[in-house]
Amino acid sequence: MPPVSADIGLLMQRALAKVAFLPFGLVIDQWRWQVFSGEIKPDDYNRSWWAMRLKYQGVAPPVARSEADFDPGAKYHVAANVPYMRYFLADILQFQFHRALCQIAGYKGPLNRCSIYGNRAAGARLEKMLAMGQSRPWPDALEAITGQRQMDATAMLDYFAPLKQWLDEQNKGHQAGW
Repeated sequence: MPPVSADIGLLMQRALAKVAFLPFGLVIDQWRWQVFSGEIKPDDYNRSWWAMRLKYQGVAPPVARSEADFDPGAKYHVAANVPYMRYFLADILQFQFHRALCQIAGYKGPLNRCSIYGNRAAGARLEKMLAMGQSRPWPDALEAITGQRQMDATAMLDYFAPLKQWLDEQNKGHQAGW
């Protein structure tokens, strides 16, 4: 296998931090919501937790677990009843904001290489959105920076497109053995 370029290596690190987090961020609140709705009963708290971890993350418990264990409670946000969706949404919005600001700055290259540092147009748009504070509903703030009122996760795909292309090239010919 050829050596990994610094650009691809950095993208891998970012993907492990950002992309790999998304299923976990979803599991936390999916589990909480199903507990609150009564869909998950107390007798199934731990079993349901690990079923969701397996479904969304492909992760199984490292040792046998039972309902005598309460693994979800190891996460502060579960024990303290703090919603976790804010982190999930923030990661998606981060890339949507970045793509919009790079477009405003006139950047034409790969999204992962864009910097808006010193760009007045991008800075003005960001300032306009931030000036709203909490005075307006979030779709208004989203529209102020992106021109859209809907969240769009495709910016994350755009950002990591060079990594996906590299991984696809590395995996050519290896599919049959899996």
